[in-house]
Amino acid sequence: MEQTLVIALVGILGIGAQWLAWRTGWPAIVLMLAAGFLAGPVGLGVFDPEHAFGELLEPIVAVGVALILFEGGLSLDFRELRHTGGAVVRLATVGVALGWLFGALAGIYIAGLQPEVAILFGGILVVTGPTVVIPLLRQSSIKSRPASILKWEAIVNDPTGALCAVIAYEYFRKVAESPGASLFEVVPPLIIAAIVAGLIGYAAALAIAWSFPRGAVPEYLKVPVLLTAVIGVFVVSNLIEHEAGLVAVTVMGVALANMNVSSLRSIHPFKENVAILLVSGIFILLSASLGRDELAYLNPLTTAGFKMMLFLLALLFLVRPATILISLLGSSIPWNERLLLAWIAPRGIVLVAISGLFALRLADLNFSDGGLLIGLSFAVVVVTIVAHGFTIDFVAKLLKVKGATRPGILIVGSTPWTIALAEQMRDLKAPVIVVDASWQRLGLARQKGIDFYHGEILNEATEHNLELAPYQNLVAATENEAYNALVCNEFAHEIGRDSVFQLGESADGDDRHSLPESLRGRALFESGFGVEDVSERQRQGWVFRKTKLSEEFDFEKMQEKLPDAANMLLLMRDNGTIRFFTHAAKPEPRAGDTILSFSPPQARSAEDKAAKKAAKNKGVQPT
Repeated sequence: MEQTLVIALVGILGIGAQWLAWRTGWPAIVLMLAAGFLAGPVGLGVFDPEHAFGELLEPIVAVGVALILFEGGLSLDFRELRHTGGAVVRLATVGVALGWLFGALAGIYIAGLQPEVAILFGGILVVTGPTVVIPLLRQSSIKSRPASILKWEAIVNDPTGALCAVIAYEYFRKVAESPGASLFEVVPPLIIAAIVAGLIGYAAALAIAWSFPRGAVPEYLKVPVLLTAVIGVFVVSNLIEHEAGLVAVTVMGVALANMNVSSLRSIHPFKENVAILLVSGIFILLSASLGRDELAYLNPLTTAGFKMMLFLLALLFLVRPATILISLLGSSIPWNERLLLAWIAPRGIVLVAISGLFALRLADLNFSDGGLLIGLSFAVVVVTIVAHGFTIDFVAKLLKVKGATRPGILIVGSTPWTIALAEQMRDLKAPVIVVDASWQRLGLARQKGIDFYHGEILNEATEHNLELAPYQNLVAATENEAYNALVCNEFAHEIGRDSVFQLGESADGDDRHSLPESLRGRALFESGFGVEDVSERQRQGWVFRKTKLSEEFDFEKMQEKLPDAANMLLLMRDNGTIRFFTHAAKPEPRAGDTILSFSPPQARSAEDKAAKKAAKNKGVQPT
């Protein structure tokens, strides 16, 4: 099959799996693995990546992993560490040592691997990997602290696990060449090589941080220069020592993330898109490259296969829990969060890529079990991804570390109208928060008991102090329309262009005096009420009204009950999903929905007035 056709199929399968995961709520990594297996020799045999790309497959995967690690490093801000209680440092030091030790012991005494092979594989098993953890966190809803710890551990431990494998391999190679060689002859040079690689990555980050803000690189070349620099740093560092490039690109990403380079903010959406494409493509390529022969020994009906199954169970229920619980002894992390961390440890691309590399090298050193690493690493990936991908939400809920499950609304701007809206959403049990930089304007929110955040929503520090995960919709309703548009445009790539809203009708494309639709949020209300419109109507006595639809009381009957001037703002489904009525979109109301409308005070009928008067005369409070 032609390489171009294989590339197209890989893209279709990878992005298709991501889209299906979005539609169904299933773990994306599980669907990508399934798509790769189905397309490869193990499944329908549509294509074989090794046959299609030959010797290019390994460098393609290696460069892809480097870019993924760099992108992951860009998402790590040291300010997050203040909320992790030192857990990340413990897991990157004590956790790595314990994970290596326990993984090696399980390989020797449970899987029956040769000690040398088990020790090397134990080092590789230290990795969890952003390629699987980040998609898992994106689709699940767990509290910010355990999510942050899992993300940091995944990105930091990827190069660490690779370095552990290199140390083990170089020691065994040295012993094979010179029996009696000590660890002291092997470890220090490798540590020095890793430090040099880290310095190369840091120097590259400094060069980027210096040149970009000073206009040394034009805007249209910033992304190409950055990607080329990452690949260059990776290749140069690998010339110093195998897999040292992973250390270099991780350091480069983390360093850039903490240098406050404003020029990098504009490329964030692009680098996230590149990471999604790379994760999807590499997962499909690696899972499709697995042959039947490599999995034959995992048959649980055979003695060897039964041992391997026990080994996989030991990784899930012994090695990972022991590593986490011992590493976090005496820490401030609550026990329920420790138990979640002890369960979640999916492995991904780096484990397979490094195992495949050292499987060949171990065979050259006459370690017969080295050839087992490829199939075993895939088995670890499949078992951990399936086990953790399908259970993370259940376990998080069981341990009470699950974040908000109902979609919420982030309201920017504290005004009487937004506070009234927040009160209605609170009554509907939807997460809601009001953000404003003025403590005085937030006074009404404090008085009403509405959750609020005092700070500038556009400040970069806000994303580290304000948990945005529970809020799938943003409403910008300050008195400044241009500022509202700026907020919507800033958060459109994170929340979604169709989920950011502001007051005021979008301008006609030919109106050069108004903001174009491409730069602003979706207009609230079908009539496109502006800030002054809702404020004036609120002074006239307009209020929010909630109406629950049913089979008997449908949408048409509800409209008959409302005043003619009433405007519908949003509807909420039984599952908490929120849909807004805008100038461009009108959701389809159905039984069970609750509709929130903004309407004028409803004049009471003569019967209502008589009933109210009679109740007052009797001393009864009317309802």
